[in-house]
Amino acid sequence: MFPDKIYYEPASLDYESGKFLKEKYNNIPWVPIESHNRIDELRTQPNKEFTNLKQHLVIGVRKTHKYVPNHKVSDFLVPYTSSGCTAMCHYCYLVCNYNKCSYLRIFVNREQMLKKIIDHGIRYEKDFTYEIGSNSDLVLENTITGNLAWTIEEFQKSPYGSLTFPTKFNKIEPLLGLNHGGRIIMRMSVNPQSIISRFEPGTSNLNARISAINAMCDADYRVGLLIAPVILTENWKTLYQELIETLAEQLTEKAKKNAPIEIIFMTYSYVHNAINSEAFPSSDKLYSKELMTGRGRGKYCYRNDLRADGEHFLKTLIGEKLKEMSILYVV
Repeated sequence: MFPDKIYYEPASLDYESGKFLKEKYNNIPWVPIESHNRIDELRTQPNKEFTNLKQHLVIGVRKTHKYVPNHKVSDFLVPYTSSGCTAMCHYCYLVCNYNKCSYLRIFVNREQMLKKIIDHGIRYEKDFTYEIGSNSDLVLENTITGNLAWTIEEFQKSPYGSLTFPTKFNKIEPLLGLNHGGRIIMRMSVNPQSIISRFEPGTSNLNARISAINAMCDADYRVGLLIAPVILTENWKTLYQELIETLAEQLTEKAKKNAPIEIIFMTYSYVHNAINSEAFPSSDKLYSKELMTGRGRGKYCYRNDLRADGEHFLKTLIGEKLKEMSILYVV
């Protein structure tokens, strides 16, 4: 059952969203904290407790509102209504930021954060694209808070801009009938099912993700695909060929014509390796001394020759099987 315990900043109960969550989870233990950023009884837990920490929910007020320029699929990365996640992807970049404390945090001051986005577009009188899901999975969060559905409808009050978010979850039914104005872009992350099963526990399966893409596209949302992260595991070429063939078979023609592709190769880290070794001791290993090279302090990526081979392989396959779809970038 999720959540098993809730840690909360008392000030969060002054907000409508905080009151909603208190009523929704009134039968769950609530533990007051001074700050969502520093919960010592969680921060000091050993790495082997990672999966148990993921069962907790943290509720607070977001105080950081810094916009970070981005030049891939958005103009700005925007702090929004959550950070962290309940899923336990073994490579998750949030682990680099939060270590084992990458549990889901909900921020209740959604009106303040959305107003800042709307005011930003009005101030510059430009149709910026704002990435609101860079720190969490908003489709997952929506099952708890309803914040994504609320955001989509409220954002229509803005005369400028678009919102975008990635997801690994298929729970998009609450979004399908909303007035979105064609200004919302959902980008679904996909991987071979065996990689999802081994390295993305707690997320939706591949077929469910593809169905969600089709449904959102049918509802006239803008959609995209992330083949991410590309993991050069054993028999990876066979696995990714099967993935591309599955996408070609199951995506609707409308989705193929409208969904661009992002390709991102895995970056791994010492922090990931330390946590995975203790929290998932029997899982397949992602770090390979033979395949990887250093990338900054404590981080690893695949060797340049392997990445180049992988990029060529995927581009060729996509060109053959998904020729209607464009590739936005490969990193």
